[in-house]
Amino acid sequence: MIDIAYIRENPEKVKAAAQAKGVQIDMDKLLELDKKRRSLIAESEQLRHQHKQANEGLAALKKKGEDASDMVAQLRALGDKTKELDRRRGEVEVQIRAIMLEIPNVAQDDVPLGDAGQNKVVREWGEEFCFTFTPKPHWDIGQELGILDMKLGASLASSNFALFKGAGAKLVRTLMAFMLERHSANGYTEVWPPILANREIMTGTGQLPKFEEDMYRFEKDDLFLVPTAEVPLTALHRGEMLSFADLPLNYCAYTPCFRREAGAYGRETRGLLRVHQFDKVELVKFTTREQSYEEHEKLLADAEGIIQALGIRYRVQLLSTGEMSFASSRTYDIEIWSPGVKKWLEVSSVSNFESFQARRLNIRYRDENRKVRFCHTLNGSGVAFARLIACLLETCQREDGSVEIPEALQPFFGSQRIEKP
Repeated sequence: MIDIAYIRENPEKVKAAAQAKGVQIDMDKLLELDKKRRSLIAESEQLRHQHKQANEGLAALKKKGEDASDMVAQLRALGDKTKELDRRRGEVEVQIRAIMLEIPNVAQDDVPLGDAGQNKVVREWGEEFCFTFTPKPHWDIGQELGILDMKLGASLASSNFALFKGAGAKLVRTLMAFMLERHSANGYTEVWPPILANREIMTGTGQLPKFEEDMYRFEKDDLFLVPTAEVPLTALHRGEMLSFADLPLNYCAYTPCFRREAGAYGRETRGLLRVHQFDKVELVKFTTREQSYEEHEKLLADAEGIIQALGIRYRVQLLSTGEMSFASSRTYDIEIWSPGVKKWLEVSSVSNFESFQARRLNIRYRDENRKVRFCHTLNGSGVAFARLIACLLETCQREDGSVEIPEALQPFFGSQRIEKP
């Protein structure tokens, strides 16, 4: 959530920033409601001052033993009027909050304006592997090795659910252990959170109300399957005043992730390219406002380190305003090259939310001058498994049908390759 004082001072900038993310805001209505709220507050404070003076007058009358019935009636009238003003203010504040929750974060000034065509490639790493044969797509490799079964996954759940078995299931477990060990060694505290989240923290992290149709929800309990471990990790310090000396705080967590992808129907639906359940290790940071921009680059480097350790070709893109998430002020995507499908596949988004999430979740700290400020929050996938597995199978396939296991994974996997049964 954006500070209402910032909106008040920069209405056109906030409106334009929302439009750049495809969101239309009734700024005139918001400013009118804000003006009305401040007027009600001022009127209420004036009445409370009058009430205090009347109370003092009542006490003086009682002390003198004089009739105080008129003063009592005046106090009652002032109290009733104050309650009515507070009720009206509450109604206005509900309307303000409803609009505020629909306003996306403002992108940083150097973020490219526009759609995906305006994304900026920051750097590339690694060389494309030269095959002496025509590389197969991962769904064929997985089926021939007996480690990936999309049809069985669909029959157990619905379309776009994957089932891994044998060495495929072991590869999933291997990636989880490898990533958590590496990130823990880089200073992240490992967390094993619930995979259900309540409406409050889903709203606090910016998933709701905008993306509710993309979430899997249990109506009876009003709980949601997490779309990412970002949700519980970012809410770890909800309502807390953190110590300036402890920042930055770094956390990592593995969870399965669930998304309906309601707005992505028909896009990249084959194999593991767009599934409704996938596994991911997530990284989250809590920082001061001064630390967050440097920590964003460190977070990106930690996510890149996973891909580099696996020897996979990748590129980093700075996303344009039209491609960024609702809550982000700046996002890098890490995309890996998958030779079987001949596409760049996004496996990590690394974002700085500045104070947007912390303001919703009331996560604060006192700076060196003891002034209370909202933390900055950052997160990044470190990284998502499904497309990474697709890329590993396609990049590491061999002409005899086997798949080499990257050296960094071999101690966790226990062998050097996956062979045909």
